[in-house]
Amino acid sequence: MKVVEVSSKNQLKAFIDFPHDLYKDDKNYVPELFIAQRDMLTPGKHPFHNHSYIQLFLAYEGRNIVGRIAAIYNTNHNAFTKANDGFFGFFDTIDSQEVVNALLEHTVSWVQKKGANRLLGPINLSTNDTCGLLVQGFEKPPVAMMPYNKPYYEHLLSAFGMQKLTDLLAYLVDRSNLNDRSVRLLGALESRLQRSNIKIRQIDKKNLKSEIPKIKELYNNAWDKNLGFVPMTDEEFTFLANDLKMILDPKYCIIAEQGDKMVGFALGIPDINQILIKIKKGRLLPTGIFKLLFGLKKVTGVRVLLLGVIDGYRKLGIEACLYGRLIKNAEGTDLKYAECSWMLEDNYLMNHAIEQINGTLYKRYRLFEKAI
Repeated sequence: MKVVEVSSKNQLKAFIDFPHDLYKDDKNYVPELFIAQRDMLTPGKHPFHNHSYIQLFLAYEGRNIVGRIAAIYNTNHNAFTKANDGFFGFFDTIDSQEVVNALLEHTVSWVQKKGANRLLGPINLSTNDTCGLLVQGFEKPPVAMMPYNKPYYEHLLSAFGMQKLTDLLAYLVDRSNLNDRSVRLLGALESRLQRSNIKIRQIDKKNLKSEIPKIKELYNNAWDKNLGFVPMTDEEFTFLANDLKMILDPKYCIIAEQGDKMVGFALGIPDINQILIKIKKGRLLPTGIFKLLFGLKKVTGVRVLLLGVIDGYRKLGIEACLYGRLIKNAEGTDLKYAECSWMLEDNYLMNHAIEQINGTLYKRYRLFEKAI
């Protein structure tokens, strides 16, 4: 068994495609889009590479790939947190402690050379991307932009000496069991907010150029105290926005603002994993693109991936209005469920709010750490 650095296009292709073989008999596995993964991992294609560093590794037994990992050094994270952290991500492996130890040892060595004294993960570039190891809730496929892995990963990482840093929670809100109190109170709550010149509205999709900078500023302010948070650069936020606008439904992109100032934001996206699970090896061509385009109309779930209010405007009822609008806007549609994710396990205020609408904790993802 040997571990090699990925240095060619063919090796990158093999790196991206390895999970397809590993999970070929797993009915809950959702392949990532090849084009998106390739761009994400290629310097010059994704803005993360403008400020930080990444090295991909493949583990081989003979000519067969048996594992993969990315060693990541996020300079923006370390500058913001005043830390010297290294990260690992894009982690997949056969059930072998030898393979895992070799992959992680190469990762540790690489990030140490960059100056890191702690290893965190799994994080696929940054906490603004997919992150966490699934440790509870293997019965259902992941929703859009959420990770998935084999149950044995947790034991293999723990045996290497990785310890729990925190858990990230995913709540399932079943429409048939929904508490619609926030909808019933919506009119009264919005009227009360209007007395403070705060209004709730949908995003203006025709004027995204003017909306996006304000949303970025709000995001970087509202989530700045979350564990692992890293402010997004203008280029990173624009890159993400361009990806999301293709599937963006204004009904599930809600803004709270006071005058011209955005003070709260909620974003739900269609659970396109219902479509991607049917696209072989994440290839859009020749037929995958049609499955994606025509399948959007049949999606029956959303993922609420952002809901937050900036400091100074919390506990005024804005959060309840954002939830209420999301729920009300789903009336008359074919939506059957929403996943609210991910939530930090110690974010008691937001977790309680989801539980109040009968959200059920059904998946748990773990971030690990190890001093190096």
